[in-house]
Amino acid sequence: MTPARRTPTSTYRLQLQPDFPFSAAEEIVPYAASLGVSHLHLSPVLEAVPGSAHGYDVTDHTAVRAELGGEEGLRRLAAAAGERGLGLVLDIVPNHMAVPGRMELNAPLWEVLRDGPTAERADWFDIDWAAGGGRVLLPVLGGPLGEELDRLSVEEGTLRYADRTFPLRPGTEELPLPELLDEQHYRLAWWRLGRTELNYRRFFAISELIGVRVEIPEVFEATHATVLRLLEEGVVDGLRIDHPDGLADPGGYLERLHRRTGGAWIAAEKILGSGERLPTAWPVAGTTGYDALRYIDAMFTDPEGAAELTEHYRAFTGAPPDLGGEWTATVRRAAYKMITHELAAENERLTRAAVRVCAVVPELRLRDHAPWALRSALIELLVRLPVYRPYVTGDAPPSPVDEAMLVTAADGARTRFAVPAEATAVDTVRELALGRFGEGEDLTDFRVRFAQVSSALRAKAVEDTACYRYAPLLSAAEVGGDPGEPALPPAAFHSFCARVQRHWPLTGTVLSTHDTKRSGDVRATIATLSEHPHGWAELVTRLTEETARAGVRAPDPHLAWTTWQTAFALGFPDRERLLSTMLKTVRETGLHTNWTEQDGPYEAALERFVLAGPCGPPLYPLTEFARELAPQARANILGTALLHLTMPGVPDVYRGTERHYLALVDPDNRRLPQLPIAQLAALDDALTTGYDLATEKLRLTATALRLRRDEPEWFGELADYEPLRAEGPAADHCLAFVRSGRAVPAVTRLSRRLAASGGWEATHLPLPPGTWHDLLTGHIASGKARLTQLLGATPVALLVRED
Repeated sequence: MTPARRTPTSTYRLQLQPDFPFSAAEEIVPYAASLGVSHLHLSPVLEAVPGSAHGYDVTDHTAVRAELGGEEGLRRLAAAAGERGLGLVLDIVPNHMAVPGRMELNAPLWEVLRDGPTAERADWFDIDWAAGGGRVLLPVLGGPLGEELDRLSVEEGTLRYADRTFPLRPGTEELPLPELLDEQHYRLAWWRLGRTELNYRRFFAISELIGVRVEIPEVFEATHATVLRLLEEGVVDGLRIDHPDGLADPGGYLERLHRRTGGAWIAAEKILGSGERLPTAWPVAGTTGYDALRYIDAMFTDPEGAAELTEHYRAFTGAPPDLGGEWTATVRRAAYKMITHELAAENERLTRAAVRVCAVVPELRLRDHAPWALRSALIELLVRLPVYRPYVTGDAPPSPVDEAMLVTAADGARTRFAVPAEATAVDTVRELALGRFGEGEDLTDFRVRFAQVSSALRAKAVEDTACYRYAPLLSAAEVGGDPGEPALPPAAFHSFCARVQRHWPLTGTVLSTHDTKRSGDVRATIATLSEHPHGWAELVTRLTEETARAGVRAPDPHLAWTTWQTAFALGFPDRERLLSTMLKTVRETGLHTNWTEQDGPYEAALERFVLAGPCGPPLYPLTEFARELAPQARANILGTALLHLTMPGVPDVYRGTERHYLALVDPDNRRLPQLPIAQLAALDDALTTGYDLATEKLRLTATALRLRRDEPEWFGELADYEPLRAEGPAADHCLAFVRSGRAVPAVTRLSRRLAASGGWEATHLPLPPGTWHDLLTGHIASGKARLTQLLGATPVALLVRED
């Protein structure tokens, strides 16, 4: 009999790695249980590249990772968690596997490289054999092949290059090296060729991760057998699905997974664009929560101040519209660069597919599209898609949303052609992407690949480029965010929450993850600048000029702006962390240096500026400015936390964020924080104030999570959500709502502007009937609660109706 699985009320995300294996996770089970979560949320646990700090580079789906303690260690963790009333949720990676240095670690790939297209598992991987002349390009050499030959050797029946190993085609072991290389089912090549010559689908632009074809039932079963067994045996309760948009048919995959898991709780890492909705047919609990993050952050950003700050940013940086001056133009230019450079190989494969289709379909009108016209049409369409991808399948007509999106994109794409007759290639590509010409090997391949390339392009152009280039307010430049519209009115938040409660009540919600560029508390701190735009602009100008007069000029104004803002968020900058983050920032920005063509003098100038500026004498006025805005930062940090923990959905608490947690982009956000085990144990039911921010946030987090755990019906699938509107001159500064008539979270928003306008005087919050008890302060309220009492001493309240 299959053990009963439990739906999470909240999860606690752990980043497992060799330095934090299952045994270490087992030690914090009592702490997590005391905090109030219902489940531990584990990063990927299957075998991965040795030493991997994240586990997304899977090498073997059949085994739990030995470096973490193996399956025995996982079972011990599950048992320990179960004794404390906790379950486990696993993060799984269906889209890709590692191309490891020791290729034998990936047995299916080793077999394919050894035996070629006739290998038993050749259909596991998304390889265009024809494009490579029957060979797989492996861009692993440090230089051109001719310069690397002396580093290649045959040892014990394998081909070796430095610390890499490759299989040999049977019967070729004794051949001279040049002939042996030509006889393999793969071609070893200079790593730079991967950009244009690669002939296998990869994860984004990472050649070390090869796409897996889980749309094939046998591949699905083989890659999911271990996880499905752990679910069936009750070791695991639910799953987080990494990057389903990379799959051939995300909806079909999730439907199969839903059936095979017997309806387990599943959250999909789907990044929704502005206004985009999760496909209602997907049989999942919802997303992993980046959509919630965007709405929460927007509540603590001043729209007028953000607009003024953007004007100061443009004046300070002088950024052209498409290089950081305007969001939409910056995204478009970044997309052009990505599809023609980093994703050039993917674009060429799509073009080849389009050419093949046009040559064989019955419609003779498609026969005379030149390859260059199809390539241009593809580029112009792809860069105009406002979301990750369409979801067209072969068994149903395209949705009105997908059709309208591609029609609009096509309208813009046609204007890029000088000859209208040649612009008809745009319509052909659009119709192929919508599946208008039916199904078949090449037709299906094009339709599927178009969507897969679209998702990779969106991620690389928006998350990994534009979010670094467009930097008026760094808190808005986050995964799932909309930097072009960083602020939203409270009505938008209430509408979002009502929709979630109605359609996706068990969806995931987050503030910080292993992928966020800045932790929730960093973003909440930076958001205060939207309430003090003029002061910030003056400070940045003054500090940059002072640093220059001291002999160190900023390499460029954009770097100066982003460096000061990052340092401000940290409060007292750690030079190593700040340097690492800013170096990653400029390489992702890609305007003066990048990951593959690094500009040594520019990067050296960056280091000098960071050390002489934010980590030098200007540190004092910067920290003074941060101290001035500390009350607003506190209000934002506690407010975002309370909204996250009480709004509809299942909140995921990233390890360490239960306290004041300032983390920057990875690897900074994947460090192992010290957990406040002693502090949590010391907290009692005495309702006192005056805590430091870290303890105050810990107490708020534990209080909210314990309430969700103890009263799940107030927040769960059958719960209610109702906006609660304050009354009076400062009404817009209070955001409150009612959960199932029993709990009322209330937070302060835009607190600096609130103070400047006179505070809470004459403003009250009409509570539902009954007597209400604030779990955070002990205050009792009823009727029209005065906000001077409810939110006067502390910026948040969590009211519970007394029986």
